[in-house]
Amino acid sequence: MDFDKTYWLDQLRANRKSMASVGVGENGSSESLGPILEGTQLSYLEHSATKIPDQLGQWYGKQVTRLDLSFNHISSLQGLERFVKLEELVLDQNELDDALRIPHMPTLHTLVLNKNRIKDLDSLIDQLKFQCPKLTYLSLLGNEACPNELTDLEKDEDDYQRYRYYVIYKLSGLRFLDSRQVSQKEKKEAARVGSYMRVVKVTAEPDQAKQADSPDGRPPYNPLPEIARETEQHQGTFGKCRYVYYGRHSEGNRFIRNTDL
Repeated sequence: MDFDKTYWLDQLRANRKSMASVGVGENGSSESLGPILEGTQLSYLEHSATKIPDQLGQWYGKQVTRLDLSFNHISSLQGLERFVKLEELVLDQNELDDALRIPHMPTLHTLVLNKNRIKDLDSLIDQLKFQCPKLTYLSLLGNEACPNELTDLEKDEDDYQRYRYYVIYKLSGLRFLDSRQVSQKEKKEAARVGSYMRVVKVTAEPDQAKQADSPDGRPPYNPLPEIARETEQHQGTFGKCRYVYYGRHSEGNRFIRNTDL
């Protein structure tokens, strides 16, 4: 598929059709109207679902190419393997986190995971690389794994660009990442520096587990003595020496006597 303006117009039309599955109640709140099937596009929005309903896969799994499960509470993709022809998957604003396990989807080219709880970018990318070999569009906006100054005041455009280089380097088949097309210039730069752009998180706070008492009630091990000796109790040589070393390696000491100290 050629990702051009026509593609984005098709995406907008599909999103409008998806939103048609949500009505307005008497009090002005949104209310779900059940799954909406438009040709090979299936939408199941705002149902407070914590997983993919088995019925969706049973009824529509063999015909659906585009599945939109946005605005639910989905934390697992179990059951997605029933959608054997899936090409586009939208999972905006769910509760997917680092425990996410992605099934093998050989025909998937578009994956949208905006506003979830994904932190571990490496784990996600490694799965996508093997489970979704035809992936060309990926969006992770609103996840901690995607550094963005709009969601994290400590991040800036440079952080986001480093993230892009790393993802493009790992998933070389991507043509779109988040809201921007992957340019040829980015691909060349990603090939050059992408392997060095991996973000390593440093734990600033001390490990609380190491500071806690052991289960048997004894204090944690400390290699240093609990009580420091006073200066007068020092057992090393302090002050004048009463001996002189005359060994073969004592050239600097053989002319020194106690009376010289």
